[in-house]
Amino acid sequence: QFSDTSSRKEHVKITSESKPGFLERLSETSGGMLMGLVTFLLSFYLLFTNEGRALRTAKSLDEGLSLVVPLDSIHSVSQQNEGRLVHLAGALSTSKPLFDPSYGLSIQAVKLKRHVEMYQWVEHEDSTEYEENGKIKKETKYSYNTEWKSEVINSKNFDREIGHKNPSAMAVESFTAVSPNVQVGSFVLSKGLVDKIDNFKQLSLSNLEDPHADVTRGGDYFYHSENPRRPEVGDLRVSFFYAGLSGEDPYLGSADVVSLQLFLCFASSVPSSVASKYLSLSSKVTVIARQRGDQLVPYHTKAGDVLQILYPGDLSVEEVFQKEHESNTMKTWALRAAGWLAMFVGVSLMTRIFYTLVDWFPVVRDLVNVGLKAFAFCVASSLSLLTISIGWLFYRPLWAVFIACLSVVPIVIAKSRVPPKKQQ
Repeated sequence: QFSDTSSRKEHVKITSESKPGFLERLSETSGGMLMGLVTFLLSFYLLFTNEGRALRTAKSLDEGLSLVVPLDSIHSVSQQNEGRLVHLAGALSTSKPLFDPSYGLSIQAVKLKRHVEMYQWVEHEDSTEYEENGKIKKETKYSYNTEWKSEVINSKNFDREIGHKNPSAMAVESFTAVSPNVQVGSFVLSKGLVDKIDNFKQLSLSNLEDPHADVTRGGDYFYHSENPRRPEVGDLRVSFFYAGLSGEDPYLGSADVVSLQLFLCFASSVPSSVASKYLSLSSKVTVIARQRGDQLVPYHTKAGDVLQILYPGDLSVEEVFQKEHESNTMKTWALRAAGWLAMFVGVSLMTRIFYTLVDWFPVVRDLVNVGLKAFAFCVASSLSLLTISIGWLFYRPLWAVFIACLSVVPIVIAKSRVPPKKQQ
């Protein structure tokens, strides 16, 4: 039965199946053990390579910091600074505005993104399982609601498509336009640096007219709808976002400020054609890259890493490298946690067979389950620390030995909690 509340509909579906026998559950456990073994082995690779990556990145950042030289002007390319790391502050500039002719919109920016959403049916489900009369029953509550979504939802996958059918495609597509030439002073940014300009802000449409008779502006959206206040399934709404504002805009104000740091490596200068006259900007970015003539390209460090960094805002050299070190630390700990979790899950799946063997005895089953979780925790913690210490062995031997000693702590703690055997 359906219960209608505005655009929301619900129904409940109950399915039942026989409780799996011992051999069937044992077969499922065997498959889980194989998956656990793969996860267990992958955790070693993740933990080991992560330590090497973290140390390599830290050494590369230290190398970059030691080479920084202040630059007096960004409006001329000095050959004396070729092959050196320099720090400068400058404004983003682009050769021409970005257009969306379908909506009569243009803006002087590095990127312009059209974001399209369609009003669609969305299915939500909430399931609970319980045992009744020797069978396992699953009760699933399906609810349907209309929402704005940027991706087409295939209603054919719904439990009940009748009354909740969505269109198969959008009449208007999303896209992102990128300026073909982005500069800071006389320096041209590489594609990798332009990709890092992603601090998108929503564009206000309050000063624009409706572009077509079948399009209505409401707030900061263009609606393809007869009644935007009461949209129907299949209606569209379009919004716009920009990043790297260039020049002055009567409604948006001045461009964002960016400070730039460049790696100018010792390499032959590659001259490029003189750029056309660009609009003056007040948007600054902080960049670390390699100068090749008037181009800013990736820099390969002696440690084996690539430096190509961009930050919005006027930052000092120390602030930039501090942010990079903080980012490296956060990434390192996140991957360590992911590696430990993968190892814990792997050990748990591989030892799950012991739980299956005593599944018929509730009290014993619960005790075994707690013991297996504690065992997986101790093993994962010890092996994770040991793997991390091996990763540090060739870089910082003393720290490697210290971490290896820490890997024994979980086992010692676990052993100390086991009561000693009574003497005969």
